[in-house]
Amino acid sequence: SSGASIMTGCLIEEAKTVKALVSQLCECFYKAGWATGTGGGVSIRVGGPAENRPYRVFVAPSGVQKEDMVGDDVFELDMDGQVVAPPKTPMLRQSACTPLWYVVYNRVPSAMCVIHTHSMNAQLATLLDPTENSEALRITHLEMIKGVGNHSYDSVLEVPIIDNRPSEDLLAEQLDAAILKYPKCNAVLVRRHGIYAWGDSWEQAKAQCESFDYLFETAVKMKGMGLDCGVVPVSGTYHVEKKKKKLEEEKKKEDAEMNDASSNSPPAKRQKMEGGGVAPAFNGSSATNNEADLVCSDKTDIPIVPRDSKVLLLDIEGTTTSISFVKDVLFPFVLKNLEAYVDKMTDEDKKTTLAELIADLDALDENHAVKKMNPQHTIVDIVKALMGSDVKATGLKSLQGKMWKSGYASGELVGHIYSDFLPMLDWCKANDVKVCIYSSGSIGAQKLLFKHTEKGDITEYFGGRHFDTTSGSKKEAASYQTIASALGVKPEEIIFVSDLEAEIYAARDAGMRAVVSVRPGNAPLSVETKKDFPIVRSLLQLCGNSN
Repeated sequence: SSGASIMTGCLIEEAKTVKALVSQLCECFYKAGWATGTGGGVSIRVGGPAENRPYRVFVAPSGVQKEDMVGDDVFELDMDGQVVAPPKTPMLRQSACTPLWYVVYNRVPSAMCVIHTHSMNAQLATLLDPTENSEALRITHLEMIKGVGNHSYDSVLEVPIIDNRPSEDLLAEQLDAAILKYPKCNAVLVRRHGIYAWGDSWEQAKAQCESFDYLFETAVKMKGMGLDCGVVPVSGTYHVEKKKKKLEEEKKKEDAEMNDASSNSPPAKRQKMEGGGVAPAFNGSSATNNEADLVCSDKTDIPIVPRDSKVLLLDIEGTTTSISFVKDVLFPFVLKNLEAYVDKMTDEDKKTTLAELIADLDALDENHAVKKMNPQHTIVDIVKALMGSDVKATGLKSLQGKMWKSGYASGELVGHIYSDFLPMLDWCKANDVKVCIYSSGSIGAQKLLFKHTEKGDITEYFGGRHFDTTSGSKKEAASYQTIASALGVKPEEIIFVSDLEAEIYAARDAGMRAVVSVRPGNAPLSVETKKDFPIVRSLLQLCGNSN
């Protein structure tokens, strides 16, 4: 497989593609020695809330030679385990692993693929403790730890081990408990049996399973050399002490950035919006039906990095992040927690905030709907009135930013990013491509979102290269020329990706190579835009070699 997105606009074709992929992966794992004697299996799920449709789960059958599998052998289920479409091949049974696929999918919401292998390396790794009482295998200071997710070279990777049972379905409760206890690990070993590994895409699951297997083989061979894979080496590696002072400095810097973003004094060149408000914290658009745009039709000339450019400028909503994240998550969070947040504010903070919100009211046109509502001069009433009419204003934006910061810090808010975004960032980093962000959301709000994603803090990938509407309106060509100047490159050396047509045309007028991002829920595209611009449905489509 080329690694391109398996999402298509036609569910029937999508099902055929996924079923064929399951069979190909089973054959691949057989050739690796992981699925001999009909053992092992693969499950892939597609759809879900991010795509505004139910999940569908595809699972390999039981008792079938994995090297001889075809797509017609694969079951299609829903998230309740009910058969949506049985295999065309008669007399097949669902894999005994099926209940375990669902344990992972229910316990790890981001997981979209689960792999089970009978790898010899995995089985032997469970026997490194001769007592067979250990509940986890510890591995540290090996380069391939980076490949299993959530860990770095010098992390201590703990892979949970559960005891085997007479049949696979009996492992469900133990598997669930292990995932709960070791949430950073994307795999669970089964003693004297094999491994279950998962990822946010089939590509990630496969890569992580391969990395785990490499580590298990290394651990077994180290044991034979008299070395313990779980012990930090005294020498032979570079040690870096993470100092408390550095963490405190980073926190101060983040606080300063948020204070700048919520300042009462509008920065130079801040773009005014219709009605006298200021640039919003984000667009806050609702998801719409754009199924027609998700169907791949004519081939387009998509520029790729690093061949065509070493600078990538990305929009957020509808490109890196779900279009409805702000509307359906961030805004409701403010309204839900508003009264409790205000109750905890100091009298001085209440006084300052109320003054800012009253100023927001005064700045509105006399015929504005909020003015006609005549809300009481309380923080709660004014905020509800402004948000109810989708007003973007300085005082409101400041309060929202503070509340979101609190929500991210508590863990109640988690920034959404599409599953292809992080692999694309890794590609760009490895190929020396600069990734920059240009969003209507303030720079402070951008950094908060990317600092607290479901994949952790990814702000390091951007190197501080964030732009908001202080650089100009996203619908004006001059803004893109300003950004190019700030980056020290010519506009034609930049690839800009966004879901909004007005932004795409403005970027092209400035000289940039503009690409349209199509995601589920984005605004439908015009015929002209489809004809004039290359379209990507996954950011990984922008990644390629120099050939």
